Amino acid sequence: MNEEIRNIGIIAHIDAGKTTTTERILYYTGMVHRIGEVDDGTTTTDWMEEEKERGITIQSAAITTFWKNKQINIIDTPGHVDFTAEVERSLRVLDGAVGIFCAVSGVEAQSETVFRQAERYKVPRIAYINKCDRMGADFYRTLAEIEEKMNTVAVPLTIPVGSESNFSGVIDLLKMKYLTFSKEDDGTTVIENEIPESELENAKKYREFLIDKASEFSDKIMEAYLGGEEIKNEDLLNAIKQGTLSFSILPLYAGSSLKNIGVQPLLDGIINFLPSPTERRKEKAVRVKTGEEIEIECNDKKEFAALVFKVQIDKSGNILSYVRIYRGTLKKSEMVFNSTRNQRERALKLIRMRSIQEEEIQTLKAGDIGVIIGLKNSHTGDTLCSEGAKVMLENMTFPTPVISVAIEPESISEMDKLKTALSLLSHEDPTFVWKEDTETGDLIISGMGELHLDIIITRLKREWKVKAEVGKPQVTYRETITSQSSSTYTFNKVIAGKENVIGVSLTLSPIDSSENQIVFGVKDRGIPKEITDSIKNGIEGALKSGIKMGYECIGIKVEVTGINYDEEKSTPVGAEAAAALCFDECASGASPVLSEPVMKVAITTPSEFTGECISSITMRGGMVQDMENKKDVSVIHALAPLKSLFGYSTVLRSSSQGRASFSSEFHSFQKVTK
Repeated sequence: MNEEIRNIGIIAHIDAGKTTTTERILYYTGMVHRIGEVDDGTTTTDWMEEEKERGITIQSAAITTFWKNKQINIIDTPGHVDFTAEVERSLRVLDGAVGIFCAVSGVEAQSETVFRQAERYKVPRIAYINKCDRMGADFYRTLAEIEEKMNTVAVPLTIPVGSESNFSGVIDLLKMKYLTFSKEDDGTTVIENEIPESELENAKKYREFLIDKASEFSDKIMEAYLGGEEIKNEDLLNAIKQGTLSFSILPLYAGSSLKNIGVQPLLDGIINFLPSPTERRKEKAVRVKTGEEIEIECNDKKEFAALVFKVQIDKSGNILSYVRIYRGTLKKSEMVFNSTRNQRERALKLIRMRSIQEEEIQTLKAGDIGVIIGLKNSHTGDTLCSEGAKVMLENMTFPTPVISVAIEPESISEMDKLKTALSLLSHEDPTFVWKEDTETGDLIISGMGELHLDIIITRLKREWKVKAEVGKPQVTYRETITSQSSSTYTFNKVIAGKENVIGVSLTLSPIDSSENQIVFGVKDRGIPKEITDSIKNGIEGALKSGIKMGYECIGIKVEVTGINYDEEKSTPVGAEAAAALCFDECASGASPVLSEPVMKVAITTPSEFTGECISSITMRGGMVQDMENKKDVSVIHALAPLKSLFGYSTVLRSSSQGRASFSSEFHSFQKVTK
């Protein structure tokens, strides 16, 4: 049954229409009996109060439905850059994705980001140009933008008839029929009509293009085309799917989800062109015992292996662990082994999600996505497997939080409640971290942006009833060094009546990276592994603690050049302390500096306000990189320090009579020059 499953994600820039499209998919597949609307707060997938109030997706929602006897597991992902981790962890486990673009706005910044994420995980994609009914919509301009910016060959399967208020339906280029969608039953009935004479030439042009691109993947189509024979739609479908799975072409559809036009052909595209679990590349893993790299085959009969890709706490306090099953079968109440944390857990309950509605099931099989209730210590990115066949699947990486605020409970009695809530939220969200400042006693929470932290604070007050005062947003800096430095430190202390003596020599060098490197240049092979491991732990701890300001370090290569080891007196405790203290001494002499987060900014403005908007960003230390002109609109791309963007939305509105908007995403850490 693996070939009957499609695990897909809906990805796009904010406001492209992801949730609206998902609602139509659920309606036309019979999963819901009433179409939910974002503006009314009645959507199935946006279930959080914060999502309903703000009209945006915050948490990716998983839901299962069926179309033409195929099971479709859909994940509707957020479009706002502050919640990019939700997209990241969803794409990690998906087999295919639907990229949604607005026919008015075209390819926007976050669209490019999510497509890059999909490319990194080798996720095949189809595309849907939505909002063809809107004022300023231009299907063909958006099509050209997709090809240019995504560096792909977009192949339309449907094209629009009319545009803006005259948009009436789509032409199916496989059937060569004009499809309209009945207004009487919210577009459920699809009516096939002959193509209007005025649209026939354009339809034939794009049908020829479709055949031309399909022929690159099928000799049968090529021979039929050259011989003037009829080309079967089945052959076209197979060839287009082959091109999609090889990332050579991007099948593309037209529509307006809000007006209930064009969604059913998109559903056909999902099952026709996006892969089943057995058609996707095999998942890479490592055998825990030997370190041998292997490939995981999607097979129900093999040993169990799965990845936890999301953790969520429900209103009852239950931990919901969202999993993708890559191999084998998991049954209710079975024990599983968490190879990431080296411990056993029990899958007390298995459920299939209908957004927040739960359907209890008895088994999850290879290729499926579901939820386990009962895992207490499993986190996002952990591997679950059979204890007799321990493997480790490739983990996920998440961006570093760049903005922080201090949060203070109104009373001492609220402190424990606040810490509990913060722990649960950080368990859910790998891009949200918190710590207690050892010097001031303040609780510091950090996230991906102002909206991200605003949502966290709202949830603390609403869901956990925490009463707390919140400070102003602060930039989360990093520390680095600008010169090389070497040092030796000898740790010599009596601990619990035992003398601890060990010396560590380090050389620190700056490197052009956001990561750190730790290398051992020590030749002596007689030093126990527990000593070298302790030295590494000491260095890693020191890198996280910072140099002078207490910010985490980046861009430092740490070479262990010497270890003065005494078999009688040297201990792991002493080794860890010596390494940490040596690092502190060495880093202080390596000309340490602060690095600040710099954001990539995209400002969209009516053309007449372009000059004012450029001025508004350059006055805040931004550097314009390039600019593109669309119909009556300019898009300014710039780099700007995060600290300068606090309150920028107000300045931008003032500069453009409220008509410009901007989005930003993390670009890099750069040394603070003043």
